[in-house]
Amino acid sequence: MTYCLGIITDTGFVMASDSRTNAGVDHISTYRKLFDFSKYGDRVILLCTAGNLSVTQGIVSELDRDIKSQEDVNLHSLPSMYEVARYIGTKLRKIQEIDEKWLKKDGIEPQCSMILSGQIKGQDPCLFLIYSQGNFIHATRETPFLQIGETKYGKPILDRTLSFHTDLEAAAKCALLSIDSTMKSNISVGPPIDLILYEKNSLEIKNRLRFRLGDPYLAQIRKLWEECLKQGFNQIPDIDWQHQGSDLSEDILID
Repeated sequence: MTYCLGIITDTGFVMASDSRTNAGVDHISTYRKLFDFSKYGDRVILLCTAGNLSVTQGIVSELDRDIKSQEDVNLHSLPSMYEVARYIGTKLRKIQEIDEKWLKKDGIEPQCSMILSGQIKGQDPCLFLIYSQGNFIHATRETPFLQIGETKYGKPILDRTLSFHTDLEAAAKCALLSIDSTMKSNISVGPPIDLILYEKNSLEIKNRLRFRLGDPYLAQIRKLWEECLKQGFNQIPDIDWQHQGSDLSEDILID
C-alpha cells in the first residue's frame, strides 16, 4: 500500500508521497513513487504512482525511454497537460494489457493509479488523477486535492483545511500532516516522504525535500499536531445527557 496526494492552489501546487510498499508484514520495501519529468524553462511534469509496482515501474520506464530516444510523442513534445494525461493513460493500458494475463494467473491484480501535476509554458497549472483504466479527472477550485492509495486516514485534514486560495506553504504543511496521520493509523504507509512545492509560472522545481525515518521535523509536527488535537478535544463541551433536541422550527445545517 502507499499514499500519495497532490494539492493545487491559485499560486502553484504541492505533490507528496510515501515510499513504502509491501507484500505482507514480512516483506516491506522502499521504492520512490514521485517522479520528475520536467524540462527547465518549458514545462514541469510530476507523477505519483500507486498500485502494482511492476506495472507502475514499467510505465515510468517507457515515459523516460520515449524522452531519451526523442520519440515524436513524449512528455516533452506534447502541447498540453490534457494530452500528457491522455498519453500516460495510454501507456498504462498498454503495460496492463501485456502483463494482466500472467499476473492474474497467479492471483495478482495489475491495477494502479497515478496523480499527474504540471504546467506547460503559457498555460495554467493542472492536477489530474489517472485511473487504472487509463481515463482521468482533474482537480477543481471546489476540490483542490487528489489522493491515491491509502486515502481515508489523511482525507479529513484536507477536507477541513484546504481551499483553492490556501497559501502554498500552508498547503505543503497540510500535505505532510495528511501523510503523518496516515502513517499513524496504517503501518503499510511510511517514510521516506517525498515533498515537492511548485510555484506557478516558475517552470522549475525550487523546493524539494525527502524526509527519512526519524527526521526531527516529522517528529516535531506529529507531536505538535497531537497536542493541538488534544487541546481542541478538551475544549468541546461535555454531552448534555438531558438534551431534548432543539425548539427551533428548522435544524441548523452543518457543512
